[in-house]
Amino acid sequence: MTPSEIQSIKQRFGIIGNAPSLNYAIQVAAQVAPTDMTVLITGESGSGKESFSKIIHALSPRKHGQFIAINCGAIPEGTIDSELFGHEKGSFTGAQEARKGYFEVTNGGTIFLDEIGEMPLGTQARLLRVLENGEFIRVGSSKVQKTDVRVVAATNVNLLDAVREGRFREDLYYRLNTVPITVPPLRERDDDIYLLFRKFATDFADRYRVKPITLTPDAVQELQRFRFPGNIRQLKNVAEQMSVLETDREVDARRLRQYLPADQSSRLPMLVHAAGSATDGAGNAYSERDLLYKVLFDMRRDMTDLKKLVLDMAAGQRPQETQELLRQNSHLFNNLSVAPYDNNQAARPLRQPTPDGPPNEYILNPRDLEVEDAAEYEDEAHRVEDITHETEEETLSLEAKEKEMIIKALKKHHNKRKYAAHDLGISERTLYRKLKQYDLEQA
Repeated sequence: MTPSEIQSIKQRFGIIGNAPSLNYAIQVAAQVAPTDMTVLITGESGSGKESFSKIIHALSPRKHGQFIAINCGAIPEGTIDSELFGHEKGSFTGAQEARKGYFEVTNGGTIFLDEIGEMPLGTQARLLRVLENGEFIRVGSSKVQKTDVRVVAATNVNLLDAVREGRFREDLYYRLNTVPITVPPLRERDDDIYLLFRKFATDFADRYRVKPITLTPDAVQELQRFRFPGNIRQLKNVAEQMSVLETDREVDARRLRQYLPADQSSRLPMLVHAAGSATDGAGNAYSERDLLYKVLFDMRRDMTDLKKLVLDMAAGQRPQETQELLRQNSHLFNNLSVAPYDNNQAARPLRQPTPDGPPNEYILNPRDLEVEDAAEYEDEAHRVEDITHETEEETLSLEAKEKEMIIKALKKHHNKRKYAAHDLGISERTLYRKLKQYDLEQA
């Protein structure tokens, strides 16, 4: 498609801007229009998705048929089936007469389903049948009816995420996404922002017969730096608000900032997730509980690595391997330095604190762990305290203490387990399990 043809479409449908991404979206819409293929338009709220649905309808063979735009998020879940597919008289409370649905009314035309991601799952199944076979059934009827409708859908949410979360049917997504069109947000159309502002200011001035608002060069730069989360709709509101309130028809950057929310001025990309969540480097959402678990698991892994390091040192691991292990786990040591490996340096035990360093700083040379024979190995190994028994002793002491407390509670309440469990602060079922575990069932 030539630039002049794209420009002609812009003038016909009132589209302003020269951004390459905008021109490409218009080109795709014009190329798919002569077909009956289903189109999915994606873009942020307020970016102008409905204009592309009108382009597709007006340039298609269905241009003489009816065009209806429906906001799926604005129709209550209980009535959306009736609105789209119609209903029979008496099919539900208030159905005093039969009614045709939008798919029946627009037969031979185009139906634009905006905010398709808000459609209930039950209605999604009905829509899939229409897209596959052109068949639908009115609410309260058993008669299958036929329709010939071109469907153009739009959404401002990521439908793949909705599919993964079970809020949108996967088969319907791929049936709708035959030809995707992405409408760029306003913040990606820097040079178009001021053109649109002038258009809105001029339209307002013509409507109310006032002098249009103009911006100084610094105000134009300030306007282009703003990220406009509300896109074209927000820009239009700003232009009309300034046209009403400003007595001086030339506005500088200082005055312009009063109309731009400060918390929306950043042009940095932003990830939006559920409230109370954060993201990792890959963009995956973490809740506060997930983050806490992650920290605890990292601490546990670090302690396991530390114990393994000490035991490997006691077992006489080769110096190069030990130094690499120390380097990988250096974050576990605040005051432990690793000395460079020197083949000519004699083996020696861990040295005392260095004169120039803090009292608790020790230097570890991996060669200190090399031994020449079994006797020297035994001499070195006994220097490292064996901590493998601590966990077992601690566990045994806890079990003994628990067993002792259970016996005391049973004696106090004359073997009445219900009251003993209440005194111990555990359930009666847990007490029965503990009695079996410690072989105290005859106590």
